[in-house]
Parts: sequence; C-alpha cells; structure tokens
Amino acid sequence: MNRFRTLAPVAAMIAVVVISNVLVQYPLNDWLTWGALTYPLAFFITDLTNRAHGPVAARRIARWGFVFAVAISAGLSTPRIALASGAAFLAAQLLDVAVFNRLRQKSWWQAPLASSVLGSAIDTTLFFSVAFAGSGLPWASWAAGDFAVKIGMAILMLAPYGGIVRGRFARA
Repeated sequence: MNRFRTLAPVAAMIAVVVISNVLVQYPLNDWLTWGALTYPLAFFITDLTNRAHGPVAARRIARWGFVFAVAISAGLSTPRIALASGAAFLAAQLLDVAVFNRLRQKSWWQAPLASSVLGSAIDTTLFFSVAFAGSGLPWASWAAGDFAVKIGMAILMLAPYGGIVRGRFARA
C-alpha cells in the first residue's frame, strides 16, 4: 500500500476519532452521547482497508490513526478521554483486524459484522470505564446506549460496505 493510499484512510481515521472524542462529551440523553453516532465509522474504515489491502495495512492505519488522534484529542477533549480513547481504540481496532482477517473468506458480510461487533464490545467497555468511572456521570447507561448504536451502525454500514467491495472487486 503506497503512501498516498495510506494517507486517506489515516486522515479519515483521525477525523472520526477526534470528532468522536469531542462529541462524547455531549450527551443526547441518559443513554447516549453524540460520539456514538460517529465512532462506528472507524470500524468501517478499518474493514475497508483490511478487505482491500490486507491486515498489515489495516493495522498500520489503526496505529497511525491512534498516534495522531490521541495527540489531537488531548488538546480538544480532556486528557482522560484522550487516554481512554487511545487504549480502547487500539485494542478494539487490532481485534477488529484479527477477527476480520480470520473470517474474510466467509460471506461478504460476516467479517465486517462480526469484527465490528466484537471490536465495539471491547471499545465500549474500555472507553467508558476509563473515561467516566468515578465521575458521577451516567457512564454505564451511556455505554449501553453507545454499544446498541454501534451494533445498529455495524448493520447499517453493511450496505455501503457491500456496495464498495462489490464495485471495487467487480472491476478488479
């Protein structure tokens, strides 16, 4: 994967994580923050990269996204959120890459759905417990709502994922 093709997914990953780290500070209600609506795009980016360029490239995108997103997030959100995000993001994305790669030969939808669901479970658990435990905020309910949205988004993102993958590989 050449540098130009690496730049777009890394930039997209950084944007998604930074925007999500800012938006997670703003609750929609007792069950959800705005960040729940944007963060699932990180799994979409990782899965498209993994499908098109393999697990090595997907891990590279996750690592570079991690480095820059945490650094930027530390200035735009709180250091605690940036730390929680970084730990959760890296663990979840690397799990996503491993699960996706293991299932890549199955039906086109199984790898992205399974990897996103498992990655989301790890991400949600790590992020909300590190970012908000002991804060007095309703973080457990936010985590439940966040996880539900991530699952819903994983299902919804199958449509564009399938269209992109079928379009790309139909031409190849």
